[in-house]
Amino acid sequence: MEETDNFLLFHGFSALTNLGFLILVFIIWVCKRVNTKGLEGPKQISNNQIHSLAVQLLVLDASSSVIGLFLCYVGFSVKNEGDTMSHVVYEPLLDGRSSVVSDRIDSKHDDERNQTITPSATGNIFSRLTFYWIQPLISVGYNKRLDLDDVPQLDSLNNAKRSLSVLRNKLELVKTKSCKMNSFSLAKAVMLSAWKDIVTTGLLSLLSTLASYVGPFLIDTFVKYLNGPQDLNAGFLLVSAFFVAKIVECLAQRHCDFKLQQAGIKVRAALVAMIYHKGLTLSSQSKQGQSNGEIINFMAVDADRISDFSKYMHSTWLIIVQVGLALAILYKNIGISSLATLVATVVVMISNIPLGSLQEKFQEKLMQCKDKRMKTTSEILKNMRILKLYGWEMKFLSRIDDIRSDEARWLYDFLFTMAVICCAFWVAPTFVAIATFATCMLVGSPLDSGKVLSALATFKNLQESVFNLPDTVSMIVQTKVSLDRVASFLSLPELDSDLVEIVPRGCSNTSVEIVDGNFSWEVASCNPTVTDINLTVFDNMKVAVCGPVGSGKSSLLSCMLGEVPKLSGTVKLSGTKAYVGQSPWIQSGTVEQNILFGKAMDKECYEKVLEACDLKKDLEVLSFGDQTVIGERGINLSGGQKQRIQIARALYQDADIYLFDDPFSAVDAITGNHLFKEGMMNFLESKTVIYVTHQVDFLPVADLILVLKDGRIAQVGKYDDIIKLKSDFLELVGAHKEALLEIDYVSENQGNHGTFENRIQDEGQNGNLLQMEVKKRQLVEEEERERGKVASSVYWKYLTTAYKGVLTPLVLLAQVMFESTQISSNYWLAWASSTSEGNEARVSGFEFIMVYAAFGIGCSFCILARSLLLMKAGYETANQLFYKMHFCIFRAPMSFFDANPSGRILSRVSTDQTEVDLTIPYLIGPFAYVVIQLLGIILVMSLGAWPVFLVFLPVVGICIWLQQYYLPSARELARLVGVCKAPIIQHFSETISGSTTIRSFDQKQRFQETCFKLIDNYSRPKFHVAAALAWLGLRLDMLSSFLFAFLLIFLVSVPEGTIDPSTAGLAVTYGLNLNMLQAWAIQKLCRLEIQFISVERIFQYSSIPSEPPLVIDSNRPDHLWPSRGKVDIHHLQVRYALHMPFVLRGITCTFHGGTKTGIVGRTGSGKSTLIQTLFRIVEPTCGEILIDGINISSIGLHDLRSRLSIIPQDPTMFNGTVRSNMDPLEDYTDDQIWEALDKCQIGDEVRNKEGKLDATVTENGDNWSMGQRQLICLGRVLLKKTKILVLDEATASVDTATDNMIQKTLRQHFSDSTVVAIAHRITSVVKSDMVLVLNNGLIEEYDSPTTLLEDKSSSFSQLVAEYSMRKENV
Repeated sequence: MEETDNFLLFHGFSALTNLGFLILVFIIWVCKRVNTKGLEGPKQISNNQIHSLAVQLLVLDASSSVIGLFLCYVGFSVKNEGDTMSHVVYEPLLDGRSSVVSDRIDSKHDDERNQTITPSATGNIFSRLTFYWIQPLISVGYNKRLDLDDVPQLDSLNNAKRSLSVLRNKLELVKTKSCKMNSFSLAKAVMLSAWKDIVTTGLLSLLSTLASYVGPFLIDTFVKYLNGPQDLNAGFLLVSAFFVAKIVECLAQRHCDFKLQQAGIKVRAALVAMIYHKGLTLSSQSKQGQSNGEIINFMAVDADRISDFSKYMHSTWLIIVQVGLALAILYKNIGISSLATLVATVVVMISNIPLGSLQEKFQEKLMQCKDKRMKTTSEILKNMRILKLYGWEMKFLSRIDDIRSDEARWLYDFLFTMAVICCAFWVAPTFVAIATFATCMLVGSPLDSGKVLSALATFKNLQESVFNLPDTVSMIVQTKVSLDRVASFLSLPELDSDLVEIVPRGCSNTSVEIVDGNFSWEVASCNPTVTDINLTVFDNMKVAVCGPVGSGKSSLLSCMLGEVPKLSGTVKLSGTKAYVGQSPWIQSGTVEQNILFGKAMDKECYEKVLEACDLKKDLEVLSFGDQTVIGERGINLSGGQKQRIQIARALYQDADIYLFDDPFSAVDAITGNHLFKEGMMNFLESKTVIYVTHQVDFLPVADLILVLKDGRIAQVGKYDDIIKLKSDFLELVGAHKEALLEIDYVSENQGNHGTFENRIQDEGQNGNLLQMEVKKRQLVEEEERERGKVASSVYWKYLTTAYKGVLTPLVLLAQVMFESTQISSNYWLAWASSTSEGNEARVSGFEFIMVYAAFGIGCSFCILARSLLLMKAGYETANQLFYKMHFCIFRAPMSFFDANPSGRILSRVSTDQTEVDLTIPYLIGPFAYVVIQLLGIILVMSLGAWPVFLVFLPVVGICIWLQQYYLPSARELARLVGVCKAPIIQHFSETISGSTTIRSFDQKQRFQETCFKLIDNYSRPKFHVAAALAWLGLRLDMLSSFLFAFLLIFLVSVPEGTIDPSTAGLAVTYGLNLNMLQAWAIQKLCRLEIQFISVERIFQYSSIPSEPPLVIDSNRPDHLWPSRGKVDIHHLQVRYALHMPFVLRGITCTFHGGTKTGIVGRTGSGKSTLIQTLFRIVEPTCGEILIDGINISSIGLHDLRSRLSIIPQDPTMFNGTVRSNMDPLEDYTDDQIWEALDKCQIGDEVRNKEGKLDATVTENGDNWSMGQRQLICLGRVLLKKTKILVLDEATASVDTATDNMIQKTLRQHFSDSTVVAIAHRITSVVKSDMVLVLNNGLIEEYDSPTTLLEDKSSSFSQLVAEYSMRKENV
């Protein structure tokens, strides 16, 4: 690859060497010719003039030589890394076949090889010099809407995988020298990884800067030419020098900008990939301090910020070069007075230091608040269903609003400081000019119009750098903060890969061995989580782990996986492993993809796994079978279905060791029995299986039972041996026997085994007819993106959001006044100074300076007003958009969250909101400023040469046409950038949530590869956006250069005396910036529309259809409602979306007040959907639900949900404290909270925690066991105590003894309440007053348990018989 680089570079250099030297010779000849012409003539030349011309010649020679020589390099070494693509890539593209690629390369790699590589890698010199290679893509985008498939692939040197490899190597090199990771070492590694781009762009920047000062350098000569005898040849040579310098400046600047953005894209890709890898390997302790939202912020905000700094990389040293060049030109013109310029410039820069420090402080605080907000938002989005069930969503919205209030305070300080800095630097050129000219007056340096205009042109040139200095300072500050944050994250401890020793399979007959193991989730803690573990598990053994809630069962499995820090001892595993967690982790994707989990399809094995996990009937119900796309976290699956898919994933991997963390608690009794027998005992007959369970009936068949208590193995042995001992194990078995006694009398019926699933009511109902009429669609579909240009209504809404748009015209007025004042001040300088050194000035020196100073003060006030008004308008608009968008998101129905993964939403509230906070106002404002400045330049140029205005009109027309041609492609590419970012966030979020599962299956590499692909998909449109912008910018620059050349030709062609030389000189002075400002105007307009897509996306989420009202004032129920708790359901039909099948298909029943109704049925039969309809999480499609005679659809959602209580299927705790989790609305006293905790038997556990009620709860309650979380959920309902209580698998995560305790507590405290309980444990249902049996969305049976049990053929009777069979084993 290195040889290819050198080969291409040599040929490029050889091909254009002649052209480069021709340009070099031409520039030197022109500059010398112009100056020697000045020596001819009848006038005698003074020594001072000769000295001045000698200096001029020397500077011209030096700059011209540098420009000419370096142009040779630029023409060919603005090299695209794609040149180094291997022949393996190119040969198929050239001849349609590949004789190089081996047959062993799979189809995936064949597809990648045949994809189009970006033309920047294959274009010729002219194509690359003029960015013509991007034009085919722009043309496609002009004729049709661009899709990601239309965007070429990145070449091998620009992709994420290589970028990460380079950065990682450099980081290791830096760390070897410094022995630590910090922001400096990270910054150094980033710089080293992109050093070629940095050097190339540095040289290009230097070339562009040198060329930009040719104009100011020659203006004095040009004015002298207009004042003296005019030789047309000398005039045209002067015009040529101006023109060639402009062309060189344009080419160098465009290639520099493009290369910097290209380098930024590679750096971002490497950082995102590195952050992802770190998130995948974080230790448990590190993970507790970093939430998903914070890690996403590192990727979505900080990596972008570091990447964006590439645009400002050279600004810091270039300003020194520019000041040096400016001083050299000024010294040539005004001599020693130029020192005043240096002093004034240094004062301006020094004044920026304290403001920069303030900005760094504000930026750091701002990012901390943003992290906190993203952390909270991410957690809320994951648990939105729970919040809506509890009626807490508006309370949690207020938490977000409170965090935003803190963030907004720091944002205001940051923006105010930025406005002050901006004001200071806009005024700086005027301040420097006043200081310089005043010094000239004091020391008596003569000032003629040529020297004044040359100085003005120099100040204007310097002004660009000075204008950019606030942005540069701001970016340095923001990048420093982001580097600190990313470096801090990357330096966190990773999971120790040596915690578990992996022994090759077959070395011994031992699968798992733990010797003297002591483990703790918190290394610094004095109390180990699991201690004194000595365990040997032989091949093919089935080991059961049981114990009370919080005894350390799940932690023991985590120790075997290497997830828990090891304090002492050894852990050995022999062979591969598979893990099934207690909380199912499901990826977004199809059912098939979740089961295969990266493994190749083996149809026979796949079918056996589906059979073993009892999934075939579920796949028949799903609209697209195993190709059905699962929503985020399995949102469109029941809890049992998610768990069975997770088990199927493990079975399909064909591992040697299987670790099951109580997966059977989420499924019904029959399904659980099927999974245990067919899945675990038969399918895994020849495997080693260690399973945690609360179900005693699964224990007798185990080869070994571990009974845990307080983190220790209290007993170990076979079932028959342990049962003989008086121990805690007897309590578990005794509780199970006690539960079975409730249904003892049905044991005689166990011989009749009907098939529960086969007795389904007639399905010919209206619901099916409706279902057939609607086209099938997946629940989760591609993200919506707008078409065409950003609507003018979006701009109008944005501009009028704050103060109804009153500030917008005031900002424009301030800029118009500033531009008018500045033009007047410059015209005053040109008019008031003498036309030549021998002539007398029109006004006195004092008047000259005082009038100019007055204009300067006027400019200062205008700039101050403009900066503060813009800051205030942008700040208020960002806040209002934030609050409106978040309100709409929180009020959205659950169908919105089901169809939109959290990554999409997080992309809006992080990236897009950041754009609105910090970027959009500072695009709109400068665009308006540039347009006004441009109009001012045309006005001044027209005063000097009115025909320019005639040429200006067609040039503007061409510019607008180019912009219209370019914009459709740029706009869609920018939208693709936004759309392609959400999958990265989504993948991040899912990976971090399922990192334990990913690591246990040894799938880190596959997930990293997926991350690379997603990053490249994001980088592709971003890369081509930069190229398209360079394409447009170069063409606009050329047009402006030709317009400027026309002005110069006109001025040198008109007869002497026709135009005032001072006015003509002023026109040329302004014309020097024409190309820059005209290009800026069009580019800023294009960038504005592209960036405004963020506003468009926020407006999308600010108009989400809302749920029904929280409160309907005209129909509020009595404060005692419901007094009886009677629930009437009539002809209820429910589906989750119009394009989805009915889940409930015509249910009619009544839950009488004060009774307990148990709902049973096969997994996926509609039990949880019925509960969600009761809470109006899902609105009925047909039918109605009445509570105490009131139709629940006729009252407000808050009035409904606040009067009901629920213990949900997934026990959820939020980041905060025990108190905030028990009572987030702050309605109860501490004594009431303690009373509720004691009732649910977890009060003592909380008292033992540090902080008690203020004990820390981490994100998702990860520092509490699943059973403890379930008890906290029970405590919430005991605290609230309503007339209607719903239990959705409330005891799934606890042992039988705890289950019995919970049932007893509920009977005691909710004896007069209506209790609706979904339960897979028949013992929890058998004491109910009524039993509702659901099957496939229909009521199969509804009667009292006694009546149903009397009918031996009833589904409930057979369900009980199936469950009671296990009694024989106990």
